[in-house]
Amino acid sequence: MSQFLKSFAKNESGATAIEYGLIAAGISVVIVTAVGLIGGRVQATFESIATALTPAA
Repeated sequence: MSQFLKSFAKNESGATAIEYGLIAAGISVVIVTAVGLIGGRVQATFESIATALTPAA
């Protein structure tokens, strides 16, 4: 039983998966924040382009 616990304590494959998960979570937080901050300006830009492309009545 003690050999099992020693090998379990040395196993780091789960830690690597957790690290990758934390990195992915951090990147997604940055993306969501960036989109939230510049989203209004991008929407206004697309609306002005759509208005410019609409033919006059």
